[in-house]
Amino acid sequence: MFSQLVEAVGAEHVVAGDDPSVADLCADEALGVPPGKPAYVVCPGDRDEVVAVVRTARAAGASVTARGAGTGLSGAATPDDGAVLVVFARMDRVLEIDPVDGVAVVQPGVALEVLDAAAGEHGLTYPVHPGEQSASLGGTVATNAGGMRAVRYGVTRAHVLGLEAVLADGSLVRTGGRLAKLSTGYDLTQLLVGSEGTLALVTEVVVRLHPALPARGTVLAPFSSAEEVTAAVGRVVGAGLAPTVCEYLDGPTMRAICTNAGLSLGLPEELLDADHLLVELAGRRQERVDEDAEELADVLSALGASEVFDLPAGAARRLVEAREKAFWAVKAAGADEIVDLVVPRSAMAAFLARARAAGDAHDARVLGCGHAGDGNVHLAVFQPDPERLAQTLHDVFAAGIALGGAVSGEHGVGRAKAHHLAELGDPVALDVLRRVRAALDPEGTLNPGCSIR
Repeated sequence: MFSQLVEAVGAEHVVAGDDPSVADLCADEALGVPPGKPAYVVCPGDRDEVVAVVRTARAAGASVTARGAGTGLSGAATPDDGAVLVVFARMDRVLEIDPVDGVAVVQPGVALEVLDAAAGEHGLTYPVHPGEQSASLGGTVATNAGGMRAVRYGVTRAHVLGLEAVLADGSLVRTGGRLAKLSTGYDLTQLLVGSEGTLALVTEVVVRLHPALPARGTVLAPFSSAEEVTAAVGRVVGAGLAPTVCEYLDGPTMRAICTNAGLSLGLPEELLDADHLLVELAGRRQERVDEDAEELADVLSALGASEVFDLPAGAARRLVEAREKAFWAVKAAGADEIVDLVVPRSAMAAFLARARAAGDAHDARVLGCGHAGDGNVHLAVFQPDPERLAQTLHDVFAAGIALGGAVSGEHGVGRAKAHHLAELGDPVALDVLRRVRAALDPEGTLNPGCSIR
């Protein structure tokens, strides 16, 4: 297989999986998923080389795992032992920005910050901000990544209009295109978004861009309970204020992210430990945003906020950035697992209570924050004992499912949560997904240890 891979991509772009130089490529940021041991790591430079790599691996009976920037949190970019790990670092070009159609055509290895900067030159933005802007577009397509701005703009699938991808047999498929709407047959584009490299390897993406909104206003409101925060979120979203960010942070998480970022907000000590709602508004004109921020402050005060702080632009920007880096803060604090789970927005407070009760039952500490506007909860779980940690995670996911939720809101299933989905997911739905996967990849070549089992 080695000589065929060298023929496909060039000798300088094929490295044995046990070479120390590629050790950091054999895992992503998932805390509970150990690194894989691929046979080879390859870096294709274009779609034809991806086709050749997939066909070579299939002929040799080796599995294939795709990797972007490795910022994922569910182990989806971690290869099986003996796999061919396909790294898209060389396919990193923004091929076109089309301001007339409001789209970008992009290779999968492009970092989100690079795409957003290129769009910004035309007064546009790519609004998906999953917390790590060095993440690759291909990786975020594979996991259907979201982030704080999903409350206004939606997750990745809301922006992907078309794809070019290599199927398990090495054939090339194009789906969708530069189309504002499409009602022609099955939506193959959306089938591939979020499939975590188990159905195809994406080699090109057409994404929707949005007008950049330069004006900002940010409000921080401490409440006495998560229930009050949840009630306030419904009113904020229902008032038509269209927040760009609507975040819940409990007291310990607020302390952790401020400490990690070296940020002092000047809050009274008793309020720092409260349950917080962080809301950012955006628009074209600052005076209109300021009016909406005043209305927002009135709404939050009427709903029982202890105080309402209109944050200065600099402090607001730093707090939003600190929240986006919350994973690194809780990782630095020694978290043993990070949980991404989504429930109906109205059930968020109930889920947090049940999650903490699950932690108490197994002597685990469970801290929380989340995208309150869309019910996406992120928990940091502290329990070093593997058995107790597994029991805690099971109970946490079961609590979410019981409230109408799902095991992942934006990080994907990957290897980290495949067994939770298999145990707690709807059996009929899972059977349909397995049949779809088998139809597109009957030999189980693509990322077999990931997602649907």
